[in-house]
Amino acid sequence: MVRVTTPETYPEVFDLPDPQDPNAVAVVMSRVQGGVDKQTSFLEPLARAFAQRGESLYLVGGPVRDAMLGKLGNDLDFTTSARPDTIREILDAWGEKTWDTGIEYGTVSAVKQGNQVEITTFRADVYDGVTRNPEVTFGDTLDGDLLRRDFACNAMAVELSLIDDRLHPQFHDPVNGLDDVLHRRLDTPQAPEVSFRDDPLRMLRAARFVSQLGFAVAPRVCEAMADMAAEIRRITPERIQAELDKLMIGARPWEGIDLLVETGLAEYVLPEVPALQLERDEHMQHKDVYRHSLTVLRQATELEDPQDAPDLKLRWAALLHDIGKPATRAPKEGGGVSFHHHEVVGAKMARKRLRALKYPKHVIEDVGQLVYLHMRFHGFGEGQWTDSAVRRYVTDAGDLLPRLHKLVRADSTTRNPKKAQRLQRTYDHLEERIADIAAKEDLARVRPDLDGNEIMRILSLNPGPEVGKAWKYMKELRLERGELDHDEAVAELQRWWEEQQDDA
Repeated sequence: MVRVTTPETYPEVFDLPDPQDPNAVAVVMSRVQGGVDKQTSFLEPLARAFAQRGESLYLVGGPVRDAMLGKLGNDLDFTTSARPDTIREILDAWGEKTWDTGIEYGTVSAVKQGNQVEITTFRADVYDGVTRNPEVTFGDTLDGDLLRRDFACNAMAVELSLIDDRLHPQFHDPVNGLDDVLHRRLDTPQAPEVSFRDDPLRMLRAARFVSQLGFAVAPRVCEAMADMAAEIRRITPERIQAELDKLMIGARPWEGIDLLVETGLAEYVLPEVPALQLERDEHMQHKDVYRHSLTVLRQATELEDPQDAPDLKLRWAALLHDIGKPATRAPKEGGGVSFHHHEVVGAKMARKRLRALKYPKHVIEDVGQLVYLHMRFHGFGEGQWTDSAVRRYVTDAGDLLPRLHKLVRADSTTRNPKKAQRLQRTYDHLEERIADIAAKEDLARVRPDLDGNEIMRILSLNPGPEVGKAWKYMKELRLERGELDHDEAVAELQRWWEEQQDDA
């Protein structure tokens, strides 16, 4: 049986009135009206252009929902009775820039006054239930178009009608999406089985909206997701990646991930995450790794600067940092379990999963490196960090060091207040050591005291592998002992080279 999260589980991501308040509807509708009013100078000429062609125009979907939540943006979706060629003609005359790459599917886009608009002809597509590719069919009614949308809260429209040549918006809600918004509920306009068979990606969208909006999934939707989870295999990795990204940068990504695991969808898109649900040993010697990982993800998001954009790499690393534990789990003599080198195994697994999801190379490598490094701190106790260890920590992290700081701090989920304070204090000390050494040395650019050209001159070498070995030795020496003066560096290089010749 799938656990159904209730709205009370979530703090309010957005300020919505109590649905029992008799004024609740009036409050959210005033927000919609206010959002349209602010855009009148932009929307009225567009509505007039369609009316002059005898066509209707509707603000639709996410923008209407967002207006109710008090966050109408500048990325606006519309639907219309007009056919694609007519839309293009209107936008060519009205917009600052127009593109029609989606015209085959009835969509033409434009930019105007800093707003991006996407206008699509009413759709009445027919799906074969095997692929995601529908037989594109244009519809004739607004209600028919809204009924085929993913969720009722995204199936509302505001008609941009004109009275006496002035904008006079009219609200349309044939599937009761307004009630779903007020109750923070995700439900489908038609039976969820029909909706998900048409487009299985909608199941991932449910998890995304849980993360972004803090809405709860209706029981029938949850059950359909669990029953139809395998259908997600019809969707390309690229489209899955795009949805997962939106989920991960949402306000509460751990709740979206939890829904994927609870419904079984994660088995197909992120199987390493549900695999973290390890059986606890009889002595309760290890924590629930899955719940721990969700907590780390939550704490990592809380460590982000609210002025900055969500940190996708940090969040992925937080979620995946322990995925190597199931493969490395081993019983300890006397009871308990160990997970030796789980960070090494986990880094490889993280890279493999992200490659399968078609992530760009820089995301794959950075997330993998964060997973690999997240245990480095725990190898040292308080006061045991040598200057050499600090240099290596900073050098190996490179540009990822600020993210690594946050990941390590987020990884502390102990319920023991004294232990938690001790861990944070130890890490504070490490950051102080980094700052102290950085004040004396350029830790961001640790290089050997001798460059390649000097090494070749001193050792009378031509370019080749031996120069690389010598450079690597000098780099290790630099990390171990810090900066050397030139004569000392030359002497150390010559001593090492003589040893190499003797060994040969």
